[in-house]
Amino acid sequence: MANSKQAFERRRDRVRRSIQKAANGRPRLSIFRSSKQIYAQIIDDAKGHTIVSASTIEKDLKGSLKTGADVAAAAAVGKLVAERASAAGVKQVVFDRGGYQYHGRIKALAEAAREGGLEF
Repeated sequence: MANSKQAFERRRDRVRRSIQKAANGRPRLSIFRSSKQIYAQIIDDAKGHTIVSASTIEKDLKGSLKTGADVAAAAAVGKLVAERASAAGVKQVVFDRGGYQYHGRIKALAEAAREGGLEF
């Protein structure tokens, strides 16, 4: 039986392969979730660089949040990354949940990003 890290990496790679097929030149909204923080980046895979990013460790978010590891923090990061993306001229992205289930913090971040104006 594979350990949980190998299973996570398999899921992440499977999601990444399907995203590359469906991207059609759109940038990728990539999520990383740790036990204490959550991070979001919009990445242009064609050029290989990050367009915008947001996380719960930033000063403007850190002071207003109770903790960086709850649904409210994830929603705040989703709104912030959507605002920064619209300022950078990005409207449509492909959502890369990584190997995480679309549930809880990941779902809250995605819904907040949609409310902020990102389309995926």
